[in-house]
Amino acid sequence: MSKNNTIFKLGLFSALFGGVYAFSNYIYKITSIPHQHSDGDADFDKLITDGRYFIRNNPDRQDMYIESIDQLKLHASFIPAKEKTNKYVILIHGIWDNHESNGIYAKHYLEKGLNVLLPDLRGFGKSEGKYIGYGLDDRLDIMEWIYWIIKRDPQAKIILHGMSMGAATTLMTTGEKLPDNVKAAIADSSYSTLREQFASTYKSFKGSFVPIPIAIAIARAVILIRSGYDINDASPIKAVASSSTPTLFIHGDDDTFIDPHMCSRLYEAASCPKQYCMILGAGHIESVVKDPENYWKKISEFLTKIEF
Repeated sequence: MSKNNTIFKLGLFSALFGGVYAFSNYIYKITSIPHQHSDGDADFDKLITDGRYFIRNNPDRQDMYIESIDQLKLHASFIPAKEKTNKYVILIHGIWDNHESNGIYAKHYLEKGLNVLLPDLRGFGKSEGKYIGYGLDDRLDIMEWIYWIIKRDPQAKIILHGMSMGAATTLMTTGEKLPDNVKAAIADSSYSTLREQFASTYKSFKGSFVPIPIAIAIARAVILIRSGYDINDASPIKAVASSSTPTLFIHGDDDTFIDPHMCSRLYEAASCPKQYCMILGAGHIESVVKDPENYWKKISEFLTKIEF
Protein backbone atom coordinates (compact mmCIF):
# COMPACT_ATOMS: atom_id res chain seq x y z
CA MET A 1 0.00 0.00 0.00
CA SER A 2 2.84 2.34 0.92
CA LYS A 3 4.60 1.60 -2.36
CA ASN A 4 1.44 2.30 -4.35
CA ASN A 5 0.97 5.54 -2.42
CA THR A 6 4.53 6.63 -3.27
CA ILE A 7 4.02 5.84 -6.95
CA PHE A 8 0.77 7.81 -6.91
CA LYS A 9 2.45 10.82 -5.35
CA LEU A 10 5.31 10.66 -7.83
CA GLY A 11 2.85 10.42 -10.69
CA LEU A 12 0.86 13.35 -9.34
CA PHE A 13 4.03 15.42 -8.91
CA SER A 14 5.22 14.55 -12.42
CA ALA A 15 1.87 15.51 -13.91
CA LEU A 16 1.83 18.77 -11.96
CA PHE A 17 5.41 19.61 -12.91
CA GLY A 18 4.76 18.71 -16.54
CA GLY A 19 1.66 20.88 -16.57
CA VAL A 20 3.46 23.88 -15.10
CA TYR A 21 6.34 23.41 -17.55
CA ALA A 22 3.98 23.19 -20.53
CA PHE A 23 1.99 26.22 -19.33
CA SER A 24 5.16 28.27 -18.77
CA ASN A 25 6.33 27.46 -22.31
CA TYR A 26 2.93 28.49 -23.65
CA ILE A 27 3.01 31.75 -21.68
CA TYR A 28 6.51 32.55 -22.89
CA LYS A 29 5.63 31.79 -26.50
CA ILE A 30 2.62 34.11 -26.59
CA THR A 31 4.21 36.92 -24.55
CA SER A 32 7.87 37.00 -25.42
CA ILE A 33 8.76 35.45 -28.78
CA PRO A 34 8.69 38.12 -31.51
CA HIS A 35 6.32 37.60 -34.41
CA GLN A 36 7.52 39.18 -37.63
CA HIS A 37 4.92 41.11 -39.59
CA SER A 38 4.50 39.96 -43.17
CA ASP A 39 2.61 41.39 -46.12
CA GLY A 40 0.11 38.61 -45.58
CA ASP A 41 -0.83 40.07 -42.18
CA ALA A 42 -3.76 42.42 -42.65
CA ASP A 43 -3.61 45.95 -41.23
CA PHE A 44 -6.62 47.40 -39.47
CA ASP A 45 -6.85 50.17 -42.07
CA LYS A 46 -5.71 50.65 -45.65
CA LEU A 47 -3.95 53.90 -44.69
CA ILE A 48 -1.59 51.89 -42.46
CA THR A 49 -0.78 49.59 -45.40
CA ASP A 50 -0.24 52.59 -47.65
CA GLY A 51 2.16 53.95 -45.05
CA ARG A 52 4.17 50.73 -45.11
CA TYR A 53 4.73 51.05 -48.84
CA PHE A 54 5.49 54.75 -48.46
CA ILE A 55 8.45 53.80 -46.23
CA ARG A 56 9.51 50.76 -48.21
CA ASN A 57 9.56 52.54 -51.56
CA ASN A 58 10.80 55.94 -50.38
CA PRO A 59 13.80 56.91 -52.55
CA ASP A 60 15.35 58.89 -49.68
CA ARG A 61 15.16 56.07 -47.13
CA GLN A 62 18.49 54.95 -45.67
CA ASP A 63 19.24 51.82 -43.59
CA MET A 64 21.07 52.66 -40.38
CA TYR A 65 22.58 50.32 -37.79
CA ILE A 66 23.88 50.71 -34.25
CA GLU A 67 24.91 48.28 -31.49
CA SER A 68 22.95 48.01 -28.26
CA ILE A 69 24.65 47.95 -24.88
CA ASP A 70 24.25 44.15 -24.90
CA GLN A 71 25.81 43.83 -28.37
CA LEU A 72 22.73 43.42 -30.52
CA LYS A 73 22.72 44.84 -34.04
CA LEU A 74 19.80 47.27 -34.22
CA HIS A 75 18.27 48.65 -37.40
CA ALA A 76 16.36 51.80 -38.30
CA SER A 77 15.20 53.51 -41.46
CA PHE A 78 16.20 57.17 -41.69
CA ILE A 79 14.46 59.57 -44.06
CA PRO A 80 15.86 63.11 -44.13
CA ALA A 81 13.60 66.09 -44.69
CA LYS A 82 13.65 67.71 -48.12
CA GLU A 83 15.11 70.89 -46.64
CA LYS A 84 17.99 70.81 -44.17
CA THR A 85 16.73 71.02 -40.59
CA ASN A 86 17.84 70.18 -37.08
CA LYS A 87 14.36 68.89 -36.13
CA TYR A 88 13.89 65.12 -35.77
CA VAL A 89 11.16 62.69 -34.76
CA ILE A 90 11.83 59.15 -33.59
CA LEU A 91 8.79 56.98 -34.35
CA ILE A 92 8.48 53.87 -32.20
CA HIS A 93 6.28 50.97 -33.31
CA GLY A 94 4.14 48.56 -31.30
CA ILE A 95 4.15 44.82 -30.70
CA TRP A 96 4.03 42.19 -33.48
CA ASP A 97 5.21 44.71 -36.05
CA ASN A 98 8.16 46.68 -37.40
CA HIS A 99 9.08 50.26 -38.27
CA GLU A 100 7.08 50.25 -41.51
CA SER A 101 3.83 50.31 -39.51
CA ASN A 102 4.64 53.94 -38.67
CA GLY A 103 4.71 55.05 -42.29
CA ILE A 104 1.47 57.00 -41.89
CA TYR A 105 3.10 59.10 -39.15
CA ALA A 106 6.39 59.42 -41.02
CA LYS A 107 4.61 60.84 -44.06
CA HIS A 108 2.98 63.56 -41.95
CA TYR A 109 6.19 64.59 -40.21
CA LEU A 110 8.12 64.66 -43.47
CA GLU A 111 5.46 66.96 -44.92
CA LYS A 112 6.00 69.20 -41.88
CA GLY A 113 9.73 69.34 -42.65
CA LEU A 114 11.15 67.02 -39.96
CA ASN A 115 13.83 64.36 -40.32
CA VAL A 116 12.34 60.95 -39.48
CA LEU A 117 14.02 58.00 -37.76
CA LEU A 118 12.09 54.72 -37.57
CA PRO A 119 13.80 52.09 -35.41
CA ASP A 120 12.98 48.40 -35.46
CA LEU A 121 12.67 47.44 -31.80
CA ARG A 122 14.81 44.51 -30.70
CA GLY A 123 13.53 41.23 -32.11
CA PHE A 124 11.51 42.93 -34.84
CA GLY A 125 12.18 43.89 -38.45
CA LYS A 126 15.91 43.86 -39.15
CA SER A 127 16.96 44.28 -35.51
CA GLU A 128 18.52 41.39 -33.64
CA GLY A 129 16.95 40.01 -30.48
CA LYS A 130 15.19 36.84 -29.39
CA TYR A 131 12.58 38.23 -27.01
CA ILE A 132 10.15 41.15 -26.68
CA GLY A 133 11.41 43.84 -24.33
CA TYR A 134 8.06 45.63 -23.82
CA GLY A 135 9.89 48.94 -23.63
CA LEU A 136 12.12 48.10 -20.67
CA ASP A 137 15.22 47.09 -22.62
CA ASP A 138 14.01 49.11 -25.60
CA ARG A 139 14.22 52.39 -23.68
CA LEU A 140 17.99 51.98 -23.57
CA ASP A 141 18.04 51.23 -27.31
CA ILE A 142 16.06 54.41 -28.01
CA MET A 143 18.59 56.35 -25.95
CA GLU A 144 21.31 54.93 -28.20
CA TRP A 145 19.36 56.19 -31.22
CA ILE A 146 19.01 59.60 -29.58
CA TYR A 147 22.79 59.82 -29.18
CA TRP A 148 23.22 58.55 -32.73
CA ILE A 149 21.27 61.62 -33.92
CA ILE A 150 23.14 64.01 -31.64
CA LYS A 151 26.49 62.69 -32.82
CA ARG A 152 25.47 63.52 -36.39
CA ASP A 153 23.81 66.81 -35.43
CA PRO A 154 24.78 68.31 -32.05
CA GLN A 155 22.08 70.99 -32.48
CA ALA A 156 19.34 68.40 -33.01
CA LYS A 157 15.90 68.97 -31.52
CA ILE A 158 14.20 65.62 -31.03
CA ILE A 159 10.68 64.45 -30.28
CA LEU A 160 9.70 60.87 -29.46
CA HIS A 161 6.39 59.52 -30.77
CA GLY A 162 5.38 55.97 -29.91
CA MET A 163 2.34 53.76 -30.43
CA SER A 164 1.14 51.02 -28.04
CA MET A 165 4.27 49.17 -26.85
CA GLY A 166 6.15 51.96 -28.60
CA ALA A 167 4.26 54.46 -26.44
CA ALA A 168 5.29 52.55 -23.32
CA THR A 169 8.87 52.57 -24.63
CA THR A 170 8.59 56.33 -25.17
CA LEU A 171 7.41 56.93 -21.62
CA MET A 172 10.03 54.68 -20.05
CA THR A 173 12.68 56.49 -22.08
CA THR A 174 11.52 59.83 -20.65
CA GLY A 175 11.99 58.37 -17.19
CA GLU A 176 15.73 58.29 -17.84
CA LYS A 177 18.11 61.25 -17.74
CA LEU A 178 17.89 62.53 -21.30
CA PRO A 179 19.97 65.15 -23.09
CA ASP A 180 18.42 68.60 -23.56
CA ASN A 181 18.07 67.79 -27.28
CA VAL A 182 14.95 65.74 -26.46
CA LYS A 183 12.21 68.35 -26.44
CA ALA A 184 8.98 66.38 -26.18
CA ALA A 185 7.26 62.99 -26.18
CA ILE A 186 3.96 61.74 -27.60
CA ALA A 187 2.55 58.50 -26.20
CA ASP A 188 -0.34 57.00 -28.16
CA SER A 189 -2.11 54.16 -26.30
CA SER A 190 0.42 53.13 -23.67
CA TYR A 191 -0.21 50.67 -20.86
CA SER A 192 0.44 51.83 -17.29
CA THR A 193 2.35 48.76 -16.11
CA LEU A 194 3.24 45.57 -17.94
CA ARG A 195 1.98 43.44 -15.07
CA GLU A 196 -1.47 45.02 -15.28
CA GLN A 197 -1.53 44.69 -19.05
CA PHE A 198 -0.57 41.02 -18.88
CA ALA A 199 -3.38 40.39 -16.39
CA SER A 200 -5.91 42.26 -18.54
CA THR A 201 -4.87 40.45 -21.72
CA TYR A 202 -4.80 37.02 -20.06
CA LYS A 203 -8.28 37.60 -18.68
CA SER A 204 -9.59 37.96 -22.23
CA PHE A 205 -8.15 34.60 -23.37
CA LYS A 206 -10.71 31.89 -24.04
CA GLY A 207 -10.18 28.89 -21.81
CA SER A 208 -7.80 30.67 -19.43
CA PHE A 209 -8.25 28.13 -16.62
CA VAL A 210 -5.24 29.09 -14.48
CA PRO A 211 -6.11 31.82 -11.94
CA ILE A 212 -4.73 35.21 -12.97
CA PRO A 213 -2.33 35.68 -9.99
CA ILE A 214 -0.78 32.26 -10.65
CA ALA A 215 -0.56 32.87 -14.42
CA ILE A 216 1.16 36.23 -13.86
CA ALA A 217 3.56 34.72 -11.31
CA ILE A 218 4.50 32.02 -13.84
CA ALA A 219 4.90 34.61 -16.60
CA ARG A 220 7.09 36.75 -14.36
CA ALA A 221 9.29 33.79 -13.43
CA VAL A 222 9.73 32.37 -16.94
CA ILE A 223 10.45 35.81 -18.47
CA LEU A 224 12.98 36.55 -15.73
CA ILE A 225 14.72 33.22 -16.34
CA ARG A 226 14.62 33.24 -20.14
CA SER A 227 14.70 36.94 -21.02
CA GLY A 228 16.54 38.31 -18.01
CA TYR A 229 14.19 41.05 -16.87
CA ASP A 230 11.40 41.45 -14.33
CA ILE A 231 8.00 42.41 -15.80
CA ASN A 232 7.37 44.42 -12.62
CA ASP A 233 10.13 46.79 -13.74
CA ALA A 234 8.33 47.58 -17.00
CA SER A 235 6.34 50.45 -15.54
CA PRO A 236 5.61 53.56 -17.62
CA ILE A 237 3.59 54.96 -14.73
CA LYS A 238 6.69 54.90 -12.54
CA ALA A 239 8.81 56.42 -15.31
CA VAL A 240 6.53 59.42 -15.92
CA ALA A 241 6.63 60.26 -12.24
CA SER A 242 10.30 61.16 -12.65
CA SER A 243 10.08 62.58 -16.19
CA SER A 244 10.76 66.21 -17.04
CA THR A 245 10.08 65.78 -20.77
CA PRO A 246 6.89 67.57 -21.94
CA THR A 247 4.50 64.76 -22.85
CA LEU A 248 1.23 64.43 -24.75
CA PHE A 249 -0.85 61.41 -23.72
CA ILE A 250 -3.25 60.14 -26.42
CA HIS A 251 -5.72 57.27 -26.29
CA GLY A 252 -8.88 56.12 -28.08
CA ASP A 253 -11.90 55.82 -25.82
CA ASP A 254 -13.03 52.63 -27.61
CA ASP A 255 -9.75 50.77 -27.04
CA THR A 256 -10.50 47.19 -25.96
CA PHE A 257 -6.86 46.05 -25.91
CA ILE A 258 -5.32 48.61 -23.55
CA ASP A 259 -7.78 50.16 -21.11
CA PRO A 260 -8.19 53.91 -21.80
CA HIS A 261 -8.23 54.50 -18.04
CA MET A 262 -4.55 53.60 -18.06
CA CYS A 263 -3.94 56.78 -20.06
CA SER A 264 -5.75 58.85 -17.42
CA ARG A 265 -3.63 57.32 -14.69
CA LEU A 266 -0.42 57.93 -16.62
CA TYR A 267 -1.40 61.56 -17.14
CA GLU A 268 -2.19 62.03 -13.46
CA ALA A 269 1.08 60.41 -12.36
CA ALA A 270 3.28 62.44 -14.72
CA SER A 271 5.44 65.12 -13.13
CA CYS A 272 6.40 66.71 -16.46
CA PRO A 273 4.60 69.43 -18.44
CA LYS A 274 1.73 67.46 -19.94
CA GLN A 275 -1.38 67.38 -22.08
CA TYR A 276 -4.11 64.79 -22.44
CA CYS A 277 -6.17 63.83 -25.49
CA MET A 278 -8.90 61.19 -25.71
CA ILE A 279 -10.06 60.48 -29.27
CA LEU A 280 -13.74 59.51 -29.34
CA GLY A 281 -14.72 56.37 -31.21
CA ALA A 282 -11.15 55.17 -31.76
CA GLY A 283 -10.00 51.66 -30.91
CA HIS A 284 -6.43 50.61 -30.19
CA ILE A 285 -4.01 52.96 -32.02
CA GLU A 286 -6.83 53.84 -34.43
CA SER A 287 -6.93 57.55 -33.57
CA VAL A 288 -4.72 58.56 -36.49
CA VAL A 289 -7.18 57.08 -39.00
CA LYS A 290 -10.48 57.53 -37.12
CA ASP A 291 -10.02 61.27 -36.50
CA PRO A 292 -6.82 62.40 -38.22
CA GLU A 293 -7.80 66.08 -38.20
CA ASN A 294 -8.21 66.19 -34.43
CA TYR A 295 -5.23 63.88 -33.87
CA TRP A 296 -2.74 66.04 -35.75
CA LYS A 297 -4.31 69.26 -34.49
CA LYS A 298 -3.70 68.22 -30.88
CA ILE A 299 -0.11 67.26 -31.69
CA SER A 300 0.48 70.54 -33.55
CA GLU A 301 -0.91 72.59 -30.64
CA PHE A 302 1.20 70.63 -28.19
CA LEU A 303 4.42 71.14 -30.16
CA THR A 304 3.63 74.84 -30.63
CA LYS A 305 3.24 75.29 -26.88
CA ILE A 306 6.66 73.84 -26.22
CA GLU A 307 8.03 75.99 -29.04
CA PHE A 308 9.34 73.07 -31.06
